[in-house]
Amino acid sequence: MPRMLDVSDDVRAEIGDEEADRLLAGDNAPGAYDCTSCRTPGNSDQERTSTVLFVGQETAVLAFAHATCVPSQVVPVSEEQLAGAVRSITAEESSPYGAEPPPAQHAPAAHAYSAPPPQQAVLGVTSGVVLVGGEQRPALVVEPTGPITRPGATGHGDDFLALLTEQGFLPVVDLGRPPVAIPGWSVLLAMGQLHAVLMPQAGGGSPVAWWQAHSPMPLSEGWRSAVGRSQQVLVYAAAAGTIGTQPREDQLRAALDRAAARGALVGASMPLAGT
Repeated sequence: MPRMLDVSDDVRAEIGDEEADRLLAGDNAPGAYDCTSCRTPGNSDQERTSTVLFVGQETAVLAFAHATCVPSQVVPVSEEQLAGAVRSITAEESSPYGAEPPPAQHAPAAHAYSAPPPQQAVLGVTSGVVLVGGEQRPALVVEPTGPITRPGATGHGDDFLALLTEQGFLPVVDLGRPPVAIPGWSVLLAMGQLHAVLMPQAGGGSPVAWWQAHSPMPLSEGWRSAVGRSQQVLVYAAAAGTIGTQPREDQLRAALDRAAARGALVGASMPLAGT
């Protein structure tokens, strides 16, 4: 029986008609798989499945995802990211949390797009699951390691939140409601790991990285399950020194509540990009 696979024109162009036809006929496609987006089980015999081709400078990896998570597409990645993606596919899954709230996941700091040299802004990103309206929602918390000033500014103020509100982020006063979506922004996942937060270009064209991880950031099973349900990521941002490094998700939520109460938190909802 032919698999319920979607092979986009871009993927077909990369792998060739012969290989694409074999996939559609069920010859080279697995029945059961782990979705490359939400990392939960899927079955191409029973549900529509997207083929996702990760393409590096020299190699490529074909993966599969629920069609409800992401469409069939080609995702350009670096060779380092591709190697990390392959390791994430083959790594054994474990459940380290037990009854305690799961730890928040922290990404290495990365340079923000708007930072004027030589005082580049360095952003830290933390992932966690937060309770919003009685539902577990996947969240990212962005906090610089120091003040961010406008390009060309000569003062010593912190314009981080003001710059984000100009991009469409809104103040968060109640974490019980999700922040509003802003057009053109998205969160890039690949093989269940966080790669970047993307923003639209002023003149149009493909989105560019506003924040990009130096290496793919692992995400907890709970986070991946939550994003698989909602297909939206809640992105919160606070000025330097507002949230700090919190070892557990309940402590991260408490820090977010304190920042919101002080009027020191902005946020936006973003869809997934890529996988």
